[in-house]
Amino acid sequence: MDGVVENTLYIPLAARAYVTKHFPEFFKDETSAMLDERVPTSVKEGSNEYTMMASVCRYHITDEMEREFASRHPDRCNIIHIGTGLETAYIRLEDVDAHFYDMDLPDVIELRKSLLPKKDNETIIAGDMFDLSWTEGIDEKVPTMILALGVFQYFEEDRIIDLVGRLKERFPGSELVFDATNSKGVKYTNKYIHKTGNTAAEIHMAVDNPREFADKTGTDLLEVKTFYEDARRVLGKKLTLYTRIAMKVVDDSGRARVFRLSL
Repeated sequence: MDGVVENTLYIPLAARAYVTKHFPEFFKDETSAMLDERVPTSVKEGSNEYTMMASVCRYHITDEMEREFASRHPDRCNIIHIGTGLETAYIRLEDVDAHFYDMDLPDVIELRKSLLPKKDNETIIAGDMFDLSWTEGIDEKVPTMILALGVFQYFEEDRIIDLVGRLKERFPGSELVFDATNSKGVKYTNKYIHKTGNTAAEIHMAVDNPREFADKTGTDLLEVKTFYEDARRVLGKKLTLYTRIAMKVVDDSGRARVFRLSL
């Protein structure tokens, strides 16, 4: 498994472990904390408080979205994580009455099997997100929320628009949650990536106007959340000055947001 894949897999895990240790009042993930020793040293050395919080804040937001969705469908619902990596929501959200479908590429799924416990509320699926054969066996009549966290930005917009359209056909009436940066954020991120020499990790898709993106995909925009509003409110000066300033700049500029659409 190359370094690019390794980083995209382990950075969120390391971040969840870090925040669980340092800021449990904001976010707690004991499973990730227990696996922290499995995270490559290079991943930890390349991170700081801000980058750890950047990764975790989206999970803080989407955990609440998943809870809210399940509360509206108490009889039965599905929650699908596309590009799941080492996501642990099916364990974190043990209070949520839902069935979790976690899908990713075959080599990622093999690593996932070796690290994370199997539970009755989860089905893991190996596949390519653009080939919807991975959706076979998922009942489209069951209320469904689909999440793609840290995934869409690595692809060109036209491919994602096409994918969203096909997901809409497959799961009509479902909800789609994803995170994305704006155009300035894409330039800033790729500038940093070029400095590290890790050009294979460039991001491509930006969302500047959420409503325009919803129109392009024929979906309804339900919600837009900035990454750091809750973290800034809950943690305040427990965070370093640099982290607080960076969070405010990103929130004020809309550089990183979570979007929720109705398909």
